[in-house]
Amino acid sequence: MSSNRKGDRRERELVNKLDEAGFAVMRAPASGSATTRELPDVLAGNGDVFYAIEAKASSGRPIYLSGEEVEALVYFSRNFGAKARIAVRFDREDWYFFHPGDLYVTDGGNYRVKKETALADGEDFDSFVGGPTQTKLGDADD
Repeated sequence: MSSNRKGDRRERELVNKLDEAGFAVMRAPASGSATTRELPDVLAGNGDVFYAIEAKASSGRPIYLSGEEVEALVYFSRNFGAKARIAVRFDREDWYFFHPGDLYVTDGGNYRVKKETALADGEDFDSFVGGPTQTKLGDADD
């Protein structure tokens, strides 16, 4: 499977998980190709918090993001009023989330996330979406 198809599949997986967790969420259809302006892969919000997310997946090798990619995410997030996050997923693991400022910066100015770093230091999905006690519309005793 090509890396683009795998990346698209992983982005859709993340969108579905966020939707199930009660977020309004969309994949940015122009991310990666259709515009000269860099856009995040996913936009998500639940009325309390809004995220602009760059999503990356790997079989186990370290994930690299260019400095320009991260700068564009931060720029977009500030202008949009969202929190910038990098979402990473390694095969047979769940999604982990990082603030761009918490990523390792290489000597060349790129950003790197190793699988061990994601598992040890990344914010797991349940914590990211507010934990398992999140109430969905219709669940509350109004």
